[in-house]
Amino acid sequence: MREIVKNAMRALTPTRFLNTSKIYCFFYDNVFIRHGTGTRCISTASNEGEGDTATTTPTPLTRNKPLFTEAASFSELTRKDANTYITISEEDLKRSIGEGLPAGLTKEYEETKGSSLLVRASFLELRDELKACVEKAKNPNAQVRNPRKQFILDGPVSSGKSITLAMLVHWARSEGWFVFYVPNGKEWTHGGFYYKNPVAPTWDTPKQAITVLERLLKSHETILKRLPCQIFEPITLGEGPGIGMMKDAEVVAMPKGSSLFDLVQTGLTCSHAAVGVVVRLREELPLVKEVPVLFVIDQFNSWFTFSQYKEYTGRFSHRDIHARELTMVKPYRSMLHNDMMVAAYSHSTAVGKLRKHLPDTPLHVRYDFPRYSIDEAEAVIDYYSRQKLISHERFSEDKWKRIFYLANGNGSEIRNLVRFI
Repeated sequence: MREIVKNAMRALTPTRFLNTSKIYCFFYDNVFIRHGTGTRCISTASNEGEGDTATTTPTPLTRNKPLFTEAASFSELTRKDANTYITISEEDLKRSIGEGLPAGLTKEYEETKGSSLLVRASFLELRDELKACVEKAKNPNAQVRNPRKQFILDGPVSSGKSITLAMLVHWARSEGWFVFYVPNGKEWTHGGFYYKNPVAPTWDTPKQAITVLERLLKSHETILKRLPCQIFEPITLGEGPGIGMMKDAEVVAMPKGSSLFDLVQTGLTCSHAAVGVVVRLREELPLVKEVPVLFVIDQFNSWFTFSQYKEYTGRFSHRDIHARELTMVKPYRSMLHNDMMVAAYSHSTAVGKLRKHLPDTPLHVRYDFPRYSIDEAEAVIDYYSRQKLISHERFSEDKWKRIFYLANGNGSEIRNLVRFI
């Protein structure tokens, strides 16, 4: 924190600066900012009588490249388009992402009142790696390096991990890929009904399974109809949400010639089979050869801690059920496979601090997701200025750098602080 404030002070010319062990306070442009442990409040204050205020001549922001890229889609972007904005509306994203948009992306559209997204170098790197995986699979004898197939994005709160995942999902689906997208991993471990699995020592969550199948059908109905089933073993029936076990039936058969669409419909028409269908999809999707398959999981760290559910072990005792004991979570959280998978930790879900090396995850998959660089922040401030979130009369390059250093590259905080320029 001290280093952040020192960087901010190099760009600021304050009239007063208070330094305590845990609280940093200073004035600039008649705005009082107090940064303490756990809280940050910004309120107007007067600094009259505290000495002469240093004045600087505003320096307009000048960029060496256009703010908007000429690319019409994520597929057309190149590395040269980094730190520019691409025009894509919220409605376009909602049409391709039937599972729903992350809260941070919705808030970005709402507060900027725009229809563009920042193209970050980290997104382009992830996209190119996944694209290289598909090209390598088509031509395995090509003399190229082996691209990475799996990533776990780990970075500070509001660094843009969820937005990047949504952009990857939209790009992959526009390329014709099948994407199994979980925008809220914590939903798999909280809420709804839970029952003991009749066969395995795990716990079923049928309500969450039905939601997963509904969202998947909304996003991939056409592709699901084209993909044939490869596994025809009967699916074990469990308890339905709030309706108990099915009478006179323990399994449901999958006839030969069925498609993945038929498999999903089985889980939706028979809620007792919903959990089994979601588990079967995890076995079926790696066998798909017609289109590339990508797994994208947000709030991935929710699957490595305890769930909301409890098992009662006595009249006055119970034990917490771990996420790995949930029938749906167990097969999807492992990364010990050869499938393409991108996951992201969420540090805003308060699931607790986890050790660096998690079970069922290789060491090399961790990807340190950065905050905004100063070049990215420059593009963001320029975009906010054009969207009239910043007053042009008071805007200058010195002032946006103050905001960048105060927020330490945090995109959400930059958006909240620009109103004080």
